[in-house]
Amino acid sequence: EDIFRQIVYIGLYLFHIAGAYLLNLTHLGLVLLVLHYFVEFLFHISRLFYFSDERYQKGQFSLWAVLFVLGRLLTLILSVLTFGFGLARAEDQQLNFSTGNFNILAVRISVLASICMTQAFMMWKFINFQLRRWREHSSSQPQSVKKKFVTTKGKTSRKERENGINGTVTSNGADSPRSRKDKSS
Repeated sequence: EDIFRQIVYIGLYLFHIAGAYLLNLTHLGLVLLVLHYFVEFLFHISRLFYFSDERYQKGQFSLWAVLFVLGRLLTLILSVLTFGFGLARAEDQQLNFSTGNFNILAVRISVLASICMTQAFMMWKFINFQLRRWREHSSSQPQSVKKKFVTTKGKTSRKERENGINGTVTSNGADSPRSRKDKSS
């Protein structure tokens, strides 16, 4: 079940690394990869602390979570600054395969869109992971305050008379919440 997720991430890595290499954006690609792998390195360090000692099992991923979000934001900021302001103001904006110049508007927009979509995908996965972890953590905590069921005085409805309170069957012998109707055809 984990293989598909790994294949998706490996495919994304290869796509972006090959794109940076083929479009002569190796400097930007290297900076973004160092930023991304630094955050991944902190994630693996947090996992090592989590599995090594019981004292570090609470809150060890908090630093990684903050840096993950900051890493995604920094990646977006660097990409927009590079493609929106840096390369847009370059003098040579002609497509030239022999010199390796791909600084045209369509290429800049497509590369920036690719980076933004990847960062949005990674943030979506991160948010879903954090929400699932939060739900698991909150469901594993014993609830100290139990809800009291309040009975109301007054007239009981037809459904409660037939089925009891909260759908429980009373001694009237009903074995389903609905009464059967005879067919008249």
